[in-house]
Amino acid sequence: MALCSLSTNIIHEVEESLDEDEKEMLLFLCRDAAENLSPSNVRDFLGSLNERGQLSVAALAELLYRLGRIDLLERILKTNKAAVEAHLRKYPPLVSDYRVLMMEIGENLGKSEVSSLIFLIRDYTGRGKNKSFLDLVIELEKLKLIASDQLNLLEKCLQTIGRIDLKTKIQKYRQSGENFWPLGSLQYCIQNGRSREPRIVEHLGIQREPVKTSIQESGAFLPRHIHEERYRMQSKPLGICLIIDCIGNDTENLEGTFTSLGYNVQCFLFPNTDDIIQIFCRFAHMPQHQDYDSFVCVLVSRGGSQSMLGMDQYHSGFSLDRIKRMFMGDMCPSLIGKPKLFFIQNYEVLEGHPEDSSLEVDGPAMKDVDPKVLQPGPCTVHPEADIFWSLCTADVSQLEQSSSSSSVYLKNLSQQLKQERKRPLVDLHVELMDKVYAWNSRVSAKEKYYLSLQHTLRKKLILSCP
Repeated sequence: MALCSLSTNIIHEVEESLDEDEKEMLLFLCRDAAENLSPSNVRDFLGSLNERGQLSVAALAELLYRLGRIDLLERILKTNKAAVEAHLRKYPPLVSDYRVLMMEIGENLGKSEVSSLIFLIRDYTGRGKNKSFLDLVIELEKLKLIASDQLNLLEKCLQTIGRIDLKTKIQKYRQSGENFWPLGSLQYCIQNGRSREPRIVEHLGIQREPVKTSIQESGAFLPRHIHEERYRMQSKPLGICLIIDCIGNDTENLEGTFTSLGYNVQCFLFPNTDDIIQIFCRFAHMPQHQDYDSFVCVLVSRGGSQSMLGMDQYHSGFSLDRIKRMFMGDMCPSLIGKPKLFFIQNYEVLEGHPEDSSLEVDGPAMKDVDPKVLQPGPCTVHPEADIFWSLCTADVSQLEQSSSSSSVYLKNLSQQLKQERKRPLVDLHVELMDKVYAWNSRVSAKEKYYLSLQHTLRKKLILSCP
């Protein structure tokens, strides 16, 4: 099959022949196969690939084959299904088995089932509306909640809505490639916020089996020991862990957990709002950060939707967003390029106090900062990078009913970190969300916990030395 680039007439004819659902699927299938390309329509996308020499007749034929448009293979590209399958047996595919699997699952879900999935995953994604299953998959990929080797959440949701057949499809996919990567797939490694040049994975002497139509039957695998970049976690201590607790039920457990992980833990119990603000200012300006590999903050208190209170609840409180800003790279240069982890338990006061709009915090003066900490590497790191923001809210009435009970969120967080510290933090948090979800399923509305994760981590983070 010819490997030459395509004429614009062919691209135009293909684009005109696809319906909207097929166009969405095509863009989804190509998400791993193009660097820094995000055109809003298929024609511009294929045109950009073509200009860069990444779109051959063979590549377009594979895409049409995956979409089931054999008629277009024959009419526009003058080839057929058998020729495409023969090509795929001989050369690396453009589209990964994972992408094909997600497309096939989406095609087998009805609108009401997609709506049910969106509702089930709302604890993770928030209340945003997704138009389709593939939109949902893309959002979960951005949140690091789903990937080619991370499908537990989707399996559970499919089981909940009664689609055991699709759960079985995922299990067969996993069994066919357990502990392996597809050989010869086009891969892009994200490193330091930039995409490397694409590369074809080498054969490494492993026998390649024929590529078959069914995704579960595809062979050709490569051991999954290819290097994946991790944050450096070797300093002693790993960093400062700041714990501010205005409730007092979880401090001892949290202190033990983060001490065992190798952090220098600093605890502050029952401070008022002004004291909390001063504590944050002092810790944001600490020069010791330049000698450590990370920073952790645990905050437990009452608050509103966007702010929290100290013990002096008459005070207007302090903004969570501004606390986060204090530790960003532009305001805390000694933490540039290092993971900054926030675990927040907010017992929400529904009719709370107005948020404080007066708190402004300045970073350390540039003349007081060691110039070497302003040079994180060959590329500039965005100030909002490397932040892990885990926020759990619960009704304040829980404290009134039992003033000595631990937070379900913080209790399970401590257990996860103690028992499985050698696993990536994002993976642990997904399981933590599952545990909180299980708790919510058996308690009343006022006893529920609402957990969300936002992060800008650029590398794998494991809270232990490699």
